[in-house]
Amino acid sequence: MGEHGGSFDGSASIYDDSDEGKGVVRIASVAALGGFLFGYDSAVINGANSAIQEYFNAGALELGFTVAAALLGAAAGALLAGRLADHIGRLSVMRLAAILFAISAIGCALVPSLWMLILFRLIGGIGVGVASVIAPAYIAEIAPARIRGRLGSLQQLAIVTGIFISLLVDYLLATAAGGSNQDFWFGWEAWRWMFFMMIIPALLYGGLALTIPESPRYLIAKHRIAEAKEVLTGLLGPRNIDAKIEKIRASMERETEPSWKDLKSTTTGRIAGIVWIGLLLSVFQQFVGINVIFYYSNILWEAVGFTEDQSFVITVISATINILTTLIAIATIDRLGRKPLLLIGSVGMTVTLATMALIFGTAPECTQVIADQCTAANVADHTPNLSAAILGSSSPIVALIAANLFVVAFGMSWGPVVWVLLGEMFPNRMRAAALSLAAGGQWVANWIVTVTFPPLADISLALAYSLYAGFAFLSFIFVSKWVQETKGKQLEDMHA
Repeated sequence: MGEHGGSFDGSASIYDDSDEGKGVVRIASVAALGGFLFGYDSAVINGANSAIQEYFNAGALELGFTVAAALLGAAAGALLAGRLADHIGRLSVMRLAAILFAISAIGCALVPSLWMLILFRLIGGIGVGVASVIAPAYIAEIAPARIRGRLGSLQQLAIVTGIFISLLVDYLLATAAGGSNQDFWFGWEAWRWMFFMMIIPALLYGGLALTIPESPRYLIAKHRIAEAKEVLTGLLGPRNIDAKIEKIRASMERETEPSWKDLKSTTTGRIAGIVWIGLLLSVFQQFVGINVIFYYSNILWEAVGFTEDQSFVITVISATINILTTLIAIATIDRLGRKPLLLIGSVGMTVTLATMALIFGTAPECTQVIADQCTAANVADHTPNLSAAILGSSSPIVALIAANLFVVAFGMSWGPVVWVLLGEMFPNRMRAAALSLAAGGQWVANWIVTVTFPPLADISLALAYSLYAGFAFLSFIFVSKWVQETKGKQLEDMHA
């Protein structure tokens, strides 16, 4: 397998670059391609929703289940990934994710029935869950401490770039075909090509995963010290390498195979506090209500009066803003630290979400219109609600500014920083298992938000956004009291 010496030998030249750290950046970028596929697969159905409803004559419940299947698959994949990574290696898990993405791409493009589409969405979701765990874990394990935050942020940058590219591809295909439900190449409808195009990054990810080295911490855990020394020498240089290996080995010393029991504290025998902190970070990241925008915004933009073409353009613009704000985090995370960015983001999200709740509460007629649309689609997100407010509220400028600043606040903080922390905050012996649990919890929280928004919208959009603002406020208290700064710390020191 690639985690043996051959993989590293084949890419040894990347360490010969005169620019320090250039090779590490390339390796981390390859690993982050899993995040690109994660984002692509999550958002690609956005442009296909209307066509899927029409083609399969799907009702609201069936459409909602088609999208939710990917979320449930992602939760399962995340929970499985850590154990697999500890048993067969980080690189093998990356290749497994690439295979699952490719199967999903082909299957979704060829399906004759809605239930087959749900099945292949589920398979793709498992790949999403696997990728959501393995990329941050691997990047944290190969990155020097001084630039680990920036490299870890590549995961979120890859996710939002994947979202952007999938929405752009959806738009281009729908435009070229004259609509997402119109025939395109070889008699396939445009929506089928939207799914099939995912095979390109899937093959690229799987192929490039053959060119990077296995995680040195995994190699040391498997007592493959010579290979680990070769990898670490390439990453960090030969200075003090034996002492580094011994420190890693001591932190991973164990008499049993990795398991879920690793999540327990060695002193109390209970689930370690750091595990709960990681899980709650994941839950708070979702409970502010950000992610569903990329699943259903097109269909809801259309519901408030925009054409399909306009809806595609608006959604692509939203994805572009998401990318730009992630670059802010990459530029600042290793200077300001993880905790300050989270606190700044929590304040920004609390203020902007509360502002939107207030605006939606003063536009009851628009709120009810969108609530009806949410119930019809079984989902909702903040962007269509913003459209409704703009169409009928007396404060459209305030709503527009608040919504955009909410995206900025999330994109520069909780979006990328949570993934960085999850990759680096756990002790070596439990990292894969704890990250799996936290990522699995994140997908379950995403599913909960998606399912509960329609009934909340039936009652009041102001209530829904007040709850999101409340969670943003609680996230500030949580980070202030329980999250520790990890900037500049070695992974082997996290147990302290």
